[in-house]
Amino acid sequence: MQKTIFLVIFYSLCTFLFETQAQKNAILSTHFDAKNVPPAPNYAQNDAWAALPTKNDPADRIPNGLYVNENQTEAKADVFFLHPTTFTYKPRNQYEWNGDVNDVELNEKTDNSTILNQASAFNGSGKVYAPRYRQAHYYTFLTPNQDDKKQALDLAYTDIKAAFEYYLKNWNQGRPIIIASHSQGTIHAKRLLKEFFDGKPLQKQLVEAYLIGIATQPNTFENIQASKSAEEIGGFVSWNTFARDFLPKYYEDGLSTSVSTNPLTWRLDEDFAPKELNKGGVGYKFTFVEQAADAQNHKGVLWINKPYIKGRIFINMKVWHIADINLFWMNIRENVALRLESFFKNTIKP
Repeated sequence: MQKTIFLVIFYSLCTFLFETQAQKNAILSTHFDAKNVPPAPNYAQNDAWAALPTKNDPADRIPNGLYVNENQTEAKADVFFLHPTTFTYKPRNQYEWNGDVNDVELNEKTDNSTILNQASAFNGSGKVYAPRYRQAHYYTFLTPNQDDKKQALDLAYTDIKAAFEYYLKNWNQGRPIIIASHSQGTIHAKRLLKEFFDGKPLQKQLVEAYLIGIATQPNTFENIQASKSAEEIGGFVSWNTFARDFLPKYYEDGLSTSVSTNPLTWRLDEDFAPKELNKGGVGYKFTFVEQAADAQNHKGVLWINKPYIKGRIFINMKVWHIADINLFWMNIRENVALRLESFFKNTIKP
């Protein structure tokens, strides 16, 4: 009986996170083949988007137990959201290195994890646009073959670029833009910012970039700087979440010198932020969790104590990458609103 209770608690804690850990046995045995890639998405079709303000999708949802409104109809800004890797399992068709945007199973996994739990944080202040794209397989980040990695990520970015260009031409109409991303999405978001915003006219429309879940250096951009306060605009924030006193084996591969924004204070200092500053996270079954976690920056990473959820005594996780947004869902939501208010106060409308 005790074992059963423990397993139930353990399962609940694991599903507090928005996606399952990538399957370690999903190793690709072939090399990237440019002649064997999924068909490119057509962004004129609604099905090519995981989220649009004009259709009913998981980005419209509000966590169970939280009584706020999604406000995309009245929103005065746009959010361009780039989701993380959900193509983590052994490929079930001929396309191994990049996911097929027509793959129903993959799309459902994306929609019910990252779009629901992450993109939804932005629906209070912005119209959420989240393109499906031929995402690189999880093994892309493990392979020793850098050419395979580059080609898979380059293919994914061609879709991101095409989606953004379609969005600009057909929907933006000069509105303020928020770039939001996680993990693989952040790799593409940084490239997008360099190509379209950094030192370009479009930079005037940038409210903020939320570049979460990938080490991002202070000098990543020439003209877009790391924001140092909650209301600063036109910059970027970034963090990578780990258990207190833990540093991963890849810490020196970029994390040690990366920007780390505390999402409870929105500062870059290493002051401890207690859980009382946490306005709430997203937990099991998309349920609102008050004061989900504390936070403290430490030399390029964000440290947390065990999340303050039922059964926390059993938690032994060290890498909280998949909960980078979940744990701070409401703080992110309120910060977007604050920065947008600051944007309208301090800038002339584009």
